[in-house]
Amino acid sequence: MPPSGLLVIDKPAGPTSHDVVARVRRLAGTRRVGHAGTLDPMATGVLVIGLEKATRLLGHLTLTDKEYQATVRLGASTDTGDAEGTVVPGTPAAGLDIAAVRAAAAALTGPIQQVPPAVSAIKVGGRRSYQLAREGAPPVLPPRPVTVWSFTVQAVRPAGDLLDADVTVCCSSGTYIRALARDMGEALGTGGYLTMLRRTRVGPYDLSAAHTLDELEKAQSGLPVLPLAEAAAAAFPARRLTEAEARSLAHGGRLPAVAGHTGPVAAFAPDGSLIALVQEDGGQARPLAVFVP
Repeated sequence: MPPSGLLVIDKPAGPTSHDVVARVRRLAGTRRVGHAGTLDPMATGVLVIGLEKATRLLGHLTLTDKEYQATVRLGASTDTGDAEGTVVPGTPAAGLDIAAVRAAAAALTGPIQQVPPAVSAIKVGGRRSYQLAREGAPPVLPPRPVTVWSFTVQAVRPAGDLLDADVTVCCSSGTYIRALARDMGEALGTGGYLTMLRRTRVGPYDLSAAHTLDELEKAQSGLPVLPLAEAAAAAFPARRLTEAEARSLAHGGRLPAVAGHTGPVAAFAPDGSLIALVQEDGGQARPLAVFVP
């Protein structure tokens, strides 16, 4: 049986996240493979892949914060918000100084209401938004609450009438960096879109733990999978169980809450094995996902 655990992959530009999952399925010899948080084809960087039982962690990992490096091109826009779309010239932006760009980024920091890009995977009437957009009927998506903890402009570089801004963003799950680029361009009156996007961190997993697909292909001693218990301990608060508590939780039982955590907690047996993710609510800890037979 393939091991249960996580693979942190440094996704290259070009493949979709589904393409990466398909490649890992072939390498691992199992169909029980999934990913936490989609990356667009042009984007690179951290893609967290779950194998076997670890696929049950992925929905909870998706909700963690993320960090990106990106380049926003000001002075034009596209219908997708990134370099894969059709470019529409905007107002020349080369005259903008870094202070103006930083002010626009600051206005998009904190809890904000963000309108997702029309070319996105959000479902509208049972169909993906990007499908409707490709058919010439892009939907008007309602704004959604997201949090941008930091939006830092590192440098600006003129390129003719355009201005490229190198930025770093730390944000909540569900934040579209393409939408931040679009909204920055609209605020500055120039238009804006992404020319580069690299995810550097998902929750506790960053590029220092990531492997390229070529490295995985050449691995001689099996895939470098982060074991299930270690992966859960890195991502969630830990609760140590007694033998009796571990047996009860393994059979779907509830335990008294002990710490008042608002998010998932990883519950471990005395031998260190992961029993379940639990959610504390109403004075009880109920299992969200159980990982033992």
